[in-house]
Amino acid sequence: MVRSWVPTRRHLGGDITDTLESTRLIDGAGLAPQLPTPRGAISRAVVALLASDADATTPDVTLAIDAAAVDAADPYGDDLQLALHVCYELHYRGFAGVDAEWEWNPALLTLRARLERVFRASVVADTAVSPDTGAAEVEAEMDALSTEPMDGEGPSWFLRQEGTWEQMREMFALRSIYHLKEADPHAWAIPRLTGQAKASFVAVEFDEFGGGRGDRVHQQLFADLMRAADLDTAYLGYLDRAPAAALVPVNLMTMFGLHRASRGATVGHLAATEITSSPGSRRLAEALQRLDAPQECAAFYLEHVEADAVHEQVLRTDVVGDLVTREPSTAPDVLFGMRAFGLVEDRLADHMMRSWLAGRSAIDLG
Repeated sequence: MVRSWVPTRRHLGGDITDTLESTRLIDGAGLAPQLPTPRGAISRAVVALLASDADATTPDVTLAIDAAAVDAADPYGDDLQLALHVCYELHYRGFAGVDAEWEWNPALLTLRARLERVFRASVVADTAVSPDTGAAEVEAEMDALSTEPMDGEGPSWFLRQEGTWEQMREMFALRSIYHLKEADPHAWAIPRLTGQAKASFVAVEFDEFGGGRGDRVHQQLFADLMRAADLDTAYLGYLDRAPAAALVPVNLMTMFGLHRASRGATVGHLAATEITSSPGSRRLAEALQRLDAPQECAAFYLEHVEADAVHEQVLRTDVVGDLVTREPSTAPDVLFGMRAFGLVEDRLADHMMRSWLAGRSAIDLG
C-alpha cells in the first residue's frame, strides 16, 4: 500500500517552527523564470509576443508566424519544442515580466493547438497503437515494461559501469527540466478521474509531493541533488542550454495532462514512468556510490527505488486496472501513453549516449 501520512500538531496549526527550519526551499521557488532565447522563427514569434507591450487580453493579437511554417517544422526539433514549452509554461509558473493573462489568450492558444497537432501526429505515427486495444494489451505492455534485461544499455547502465562524474552532472542538468516540476504535469489528470483510479492516483501523487512534508517533495529532493552537485538549482535554470530532446518528455506529459480527452494517456504515461523508475534509479544510485558522490545525490534516487516499486503495483491494479474496467474506451489511450513515454525517453537517452560515446558533452554546463 502507499505510505500513509498521519497529521501532527505542526501540520494542524500548532508549532510550525520545526517545519520552517527543516524545509529548504528550491532556489527561486517564488520567482518566475526568464523568457528563453528563441531557436527559430516559431519560438521567436512566441517569445517576442510575450515580451512585448501587447495587451494580453486582446483576442486577435498578431503572431509573426503562419500556419504553413508550423506545419513544416520538425515536430521533435528545437524551434517547435521550445515554442510549445513556452506556451505550456504559462500554465505552470509563467515568466518574469510576462502578463499572466497570456495563459488564456485565444490567439496564443490557437497557435499552441497547431503546435500540439504537429507534435501529437508524429508521436501517434511513431507509436502505432491500434484503436481496438483492450485491457489484455494494456496488461501485456505493463508486463513487458517490468521485465528488465540482465545487461541493458542506455544512460543508467552506462553511468553505473563507466560514466564519469561530469557525465552524471550533465544528466542531472538535462533531467532538471522535468524533475524541478516533478509530478506537476500528471496532477492535471486528478479532476478527470473517478472512483478507485482517482483515489489511488492521488495517493501516488501525495508521495511525489512529499507526503505532507515540504522537505520531502521530490522536486525539492532534486534541488538538493543539484545543489550538492554544484549545479544551478533555479527552476528552468538550464532551459536555454537544454536540447530539444530534454524538452520533448516534459511537453509530452503536459500535453496529455492539459487535455481531458487524454486522461488515459496521462495514466498510461505515469504507469510507465513508475514501472521503469525503480530499477533505473537503483542503477543510478549504484553509479553514484561508485563515484563517491554527495549523499544528497544518491538520496534522490534511493527514494525512487523504494517509492516507485510500491507505486508500480498501485498504478497497475488500482489506477490502470480500475480506469480500463470502468471506461474500456480509454484502453487505446492508456497504451498510447505508455508507448509515447518510451518513445521520448529513448530519444533523450540516445542524445546522451551519442554525445558521450563520441566524447562530447550532452549539455553545456557553463
